[in-house]
Amino acid sequence: MQMPFQLTILGSSSAMPTSKRYPTAQVLNVLGRFFLIDCGEGTQHQLRKNGIGFGRLNHIFISHLHGDHFFGLIGFISTQLLLGRTNDLHIYAHSELQRYIQFQIEFLKIEELGFRLAFHPLNFKKEQLIFDDEKLSITSFPLNHRVPCCGFLFKEKTREPNIKKEQVKKYKIPIREIKNIKSGADFTTESGKIIPNKDLVISPSKPRSFAFCSDTVYHEKVVPVIQDVDILYHEATFADSEKQLAKTTFHSTGKQAALIAQKANAGQLLIGHFSARYKEPDIVLEEAQSIFPNTTAVNEGDVYEVIRD
Repeated sequence: MQMPFQLTILGSSSAMPTSKRYPTAQVLNVLGRFFLIDCGEGTQHQLRKNGIGFGRLNHIFISHLHGDHFFGLIGFISTQLLLGRTNDLHIYAHSELQRYIQFQIEFLKIEELGFRLAFHPLNFKKEQLIFDDEKLSITSFPLNHRVPCCGFLFKEKTREPNIKKEQVKKYKIPIREIKNIKSGADFTTESGKIIPNKDLVISPSKPRSFAFCSDTVYHEKVVPVIQDVDILYHEATFADSEKQLAKTTFHSTGKQAALIAQKANAGQLLIGHFSARYKEPDIVLEEAQSIFPNTTAVNEGDVYEVIRD
C-alpha cells in the first residue's frame, strides 16, 4: 500500500474572501505528515471542515506578508494554546513575522504558550533548503511580487528498493547481505554464481513532488527549480483581458500560469487565488487549458493526490 502524497485545498480566493471562497491555505500530507502552506483567515474552520487535526500540523509555511496569506495564524496559535499543545510549532516565513506574532501574543496577554514557536527566516533572493530529513526535502525559491515572496517545492526522497522475498529464500541470502543488495550490490552464491541486483529487488516508485507558486507576476526563473514537478499550484488571479492589471499588481493570469506549467513540464496544474470579480473562474480556467490542458481550477475541500504504479 502506497503512503499518501495528498494536497487539500482550504482556501482559493485572492485578497477578498467571498461567500464560497476563503483566502489562501493548503495542507500537504506527505507520508502521513501534514504541512500547512499559507494560513489565511478562516483556516481553522476549513481544517475542521476537512477533518484535519490541528495537532498534526507541526510545520507552517508562509509565502509572504500580505494579510490574506497569514491573518489566520494568530488564531491558529491561540487555539493550540487552548488545546494544550506541547510540541514545537515551526514557522517558515519572512523574519518580520516573528516580531508581528510576538506583538500579538503580548497584546493578548498570553504569558506562556506551553510550546515553542520556532521561526525559520526565508531567503527571498535565492533557493534555500529549509527542511530535510530521510523522507522529504522542502526548498523555498523567490517569486516576483510587490513584497518579498517565496514559493515552496516539496520532494520525496528516493526510497530503497524492496528485496524480493522469494529470491532471498531461493538463493539463501543471509540477512547481513540484504543491506548491500538494497544499495545496489549483486549477490554471489556459495557456488560462485552472480545474481544481478535487478533480479533481486523491486525498484521503488519515482519520488513524488509538489510546487506551490504563491502571488507572483509571470516569472520564468522558477521553471528550472520546479522542472518535472508532479503537481504545480500557481496563482491565476485574473483572466487574460486583465493582463495589464495583473502586471501592475504583480499577479498572474490563467494563461501565464499555464505557460509556466508547460515550460516546467508539470504533470498537472492547479490554479487558484481568483479575484473576487469572478463568481466562477470559468474564463480563467478555459484560457489556461488552451495552453496546458491538464489544468484544474481549485475549490475549497478539493483533494489531489499523486499515485504511482
